[in-house]
Amino acid sequence: MGIFKSKKSELETFQQILENRRTIYSLEKEISISDDKLEAIIEHAVKHVPSSFNSQSTRIVLLLNDNHDKFWDITKDELKKAMGEDRDFQPTSDKIDNFKHSYGTILYFEDETVVEGLQNQMPNYAENFAIWSSQTNAMHQFAIWTALSTEGIGASLQHYNPLVDAAVTETFDIPKTWKLMAQMPFGNIREEAGDKAFNSIEDRFLIKK
Repeated sequence: MGIFKSKKSELETFQQILENRRTIYSLEKEISISDDKLEAIIEHAVKHVPSSFNSQSTRIVLLLNDNHDKFWDITKDELKKAMGEDRDFQPTSDKIDNFKHSYGTILYFEDETVVEGLQNQMPNYAENFAIWSSQTNAMHQFAIWTALSTEGIGASLQHYNPLVDAAVTETFDIPKTWKLMAQMPFGNIREEAGDKAFNSIEDRFLIKK
């Protein structure tokens, strides 16, 4: 009975952790843990998050201090060039400045040499490896995001790729075979997320007995 209660409690705790992870846009330029602990959280996910055929294709770059600011400056510059002079850029500029007003940014990549290697080894599954690679990357995103939330650190997931890819590769000396998948600004929570709407579970979860 004691073991059952313990396992039930662990499940309840895990489910509560999943509920607590939210998209947070309003962040502080500080965090409640040390950089060493932050790095340990990310390293643990990189090591233990599963991947198809144990490909371990996900690559992560942690940007702090000036490098964090530099990424969002790059993003703003690339967006301004893409939008052109005729568009009102101020709302976009304010949005990017808000992401910049956070402690750091995690860049999520996939190493395409790993994916291509598996495609060559198993041509019958070739078209699936890119899909499985994206799924692996998403699991890393979720694991790190959720782990940060247990420390009271908020985050959001952004996708300014492929617009920023070339500049990011050059600025941060990233291997050209690494494909940028997502960007995650993070920091202590300045403003909590609002209530979340849920679609009907009956429409999303079917049981066949």
